[in-house]
Amino acid sequence: MTETEMFNAWWVGEDDTHIRPTSTAELGEGDTLVRVEFSGINYKDGLALSRRPGVLRTLPLIPGIDLVGMVRSSTQERWSVGERVLINGAGLGETHNGGLAQFARVNGDDLVRVPETLSNFRAAAIGTAGFTAMLSVLALEDRGITASSGPVLVTGASGGVGSIAVALLAGLGYEVVASTGRIAEQGNFLRHLGASALLDRAELSEPGKPLQKQSYAAVVDSVGSHTLVNALARLDYGGVATSCGLAQGIDLPGTVMPFILRGVSLTGINSVYAPSALRERAWQRLARDLDIGLLDSLTSSIALDEAGTAAEQILAGKLRGRTVVDVDA
Repeated sequence: MTETEMFNAWWVGEDDTHIRPTSTAELGEGDTLVRVEFSGINYKDGLALSRRPGVLRTLPLIPGIDLVGMVRSSTQERWSVGERVLINGAGLGETHNGGLAQFARVNGDDLVRVPETLSNFRAAAIGTAGFTAMLSVLALEDRGITASSGPVLVTGASGGVGSIAVALLAGLGYEVVASTGRIAEQGNFLRHLGASALLDRAELSEPGKPLQKQSYAAVVDSVGSHTLVNALARLDYGGVATSCGLAQGIDLPGTVMPFILRGVSLTGINSVYAPSALRERAWQRLARDLDIGLLDSLTSSIALDEAGTAAEQILAGKLRGRTVVDVDA
């Protein structure tokens, strides 16, 4: 491919969002050119495609915080033409042109080899959501939470992070309680993923007592605000909560009482700037521990030009599981 050959890409500008023909000369800095095959729709992508504040740091920009594809060229010796690679976060679709395009130019240090046992499509289905879920599981393990410690609460359980967290934890033998606002619609789906019990998110979404009945050894939270505060209040002594999202809000309207009186811990999960060794560790564990059949059951695929509609749906809470964008479809 020459530097002037054209391909299709989504662009978010000051006034609109659209697909247009694009040249590799427009892709910005980077030492490695990737022929993208698949991207995804995450909550951040929904915000970006809808031109909501908080994600895009510069305009115009190609959105898409995930990509999976093949190396087309690289000045780094570690990458060879044709290698299967992926990126989650690392500024993609925020400060650097992202994955909702047929090509991307990136920093080769941010790339991870796609595990041999995963197809490119399935790696995209896992995406940032699954990567973040795995980082959350690793954080629990590193802090001594095991399957015998007690139940683990997963909030936002029907979303991308939540659904994969449920599947991972259940597959590792944990008792999982899945919190969702759509029990009637999503209950069977979450049980299929391995949830042993369901909790209506309304029980967590309003202000509650600073200390509540000890019910969970750990919490994987992607919601924030009152939901996270109430989850912290229900942790067992020495329990651990991971925080990776802010679907309800960025605030944390609680007290220090769970930390002081029950010795609980709150651990932040940052998938954007995770170091390379942790990225490799998480992806090897995903390849080993995630049930591929379950992954397939929570994954749908759309064409590149359908990403705008999917963005609206994910912001409205209408997308279940994972949505892969086939950039060539």
